[in-house]
Amino acid sequence: MSVESVLDRSFEPAVRGYLHSPANPTDDALALMHGAGSNAQAPLLVAVAEAFAAAGFTVLRCDLPYRQVRPFGPPGPGDAARDREGIRNIVAVLRRQVNGRIFLGGHSYGGRQSSMLCSENPELASGLLLLSYPPHPPRKPEQARTQHLPQLRTSTLFVSGTRDPFGSIEEIEAAIRLIPARTELLKVDGAGHDLGLKGKSGGTDLARTVVEVFRRFFG
Repeated sequence: MSVESVLDRSFEPAVRGYLHSPANPTDDALALMHGAGSNAQAPLLVAVAEAFAAAGFTVLRCDLPYRQVRPFGPPGPGDAARDREGIRNIVAVLRRQVNGRIFLGGHSYGGRQSSMLCSENPELASGLLLLSYPPHPPRKPEQARTQHLPQLRTSTLFVSGTRDPFGSIEEIEAAIRLIPARTELLKVDGAGHDLGLKGKSGGTDLARTVVEVFRRFFG
């Protein structure tokens, strides 16, 4: 496997990230987007990217457009629509790399924006991998982030910790029931919003488990 930096300014917003090219490619690809306070170097994204590349996927883990403008801090109220356009551009870059299926994945905010984009464009991706999907902000269950899910017709694998302050397993399961598509939930016992990978890097048992469940679910 090789990893190289990517910066494609032929798109607006530009595509910036890291491309993992597998030694034995399957011709499928996965785009990975980070959470609201993070970037493409997040330990969780690195671990998942390495595990998928080891399984033959071409993986592009990216900095969303708001992160390209501001190196620190969360996205602003007006950033979401541009970030979704950035994800659309990421798919276009991957289509130059592979002829097979393209999957969208992301942690928290990155996964949420990917799912919102797919709810509006059901043919954009072959499936979704949502890591720590946030049904609501911490301690604010009244601020639901599930309004688009009844329009989501893309098969989706959720991976959620049992101690995630952004949503309990019961809340995740309630959100999943809104989706009129194939879904599956992988529970990570004892993990919080970072799925237990905060401050760590490299391959992990969790990342390999995610790949195994993903391949079984999507075939």
